[in-house]
Parts: sequence; structure tokens; C-alpha cells
Amino acid sequence: MSNTKPNWSKEDLKIYILIYCAKADFNESNIEVDFIKSKLQNSDYDKLHAEFEADNDYQSIQKIQAALKKHGYSEKELNSFFTEIKELFLSDGKYDVLEQNLLLGLKRILK
Repeated sequence: MSNTKPNWSKEDLKIYILIYCAKADFNESNIEVDFIKSKLQNSDYDKLHAEFEADNDYQSIQKIQAALKKHGYSEKELNSFFTEIKELFLSDGKYDVLEQNLLLGLKRILK
């Protein structure tokens, strides 16, 4: 089982969540990958992607919650982050029901 208390930077957490979101509709498009990579400054996309692939959904949520708690995101930071998530969802030209449901679920567990 993957460590559920990762030692991620804020950027690592953001990239991991964006990868999680890109997989919402089970189709991670090249456009979505490019969008995520455009947000990178110091994080290693391939490492975080491999970690995500090794985690099940429960582990992913546990890691996300632990990292959010560790970094103490403000309401303003979370709202900005949700805007980026929605931009990711719209980047491939569609915003399907799976993506909409994931965004609603994330809002419930992250706030």
C-alpha cells in the first residue's frame, strides 16, 4: 500500500490532483496532459503520474486530504484551485458528467 501521508510540496499536490482529475472520464487526453505540464515548475510529472497509477481511488483521496491538511490551504487558494480544475476539464472541449461529478465530490472533501 502506498504511503497515505505523502511528503508533497504544494505544487506536487496540485499536479497529483490534476492528474486525478484528468482520469475522471477514464480518458487522459494529450491536451489534458499538456495543460497539467504547463503548471509545472519544480515537480516531476512522470514521478507523480506513476505514483497516481500505483494508488487506488481510496489511497488517492487519503493522500490528497492529508496533503491539503498539511499545507493549510486558504479558501481563496482552494477557489483558485477549483478554477484550474475546471479549466483542465474544459481543455479538451468537453465537460462530461463524470468530470462534473468529480468536481462536486472534490469540493465536498477539500473544503
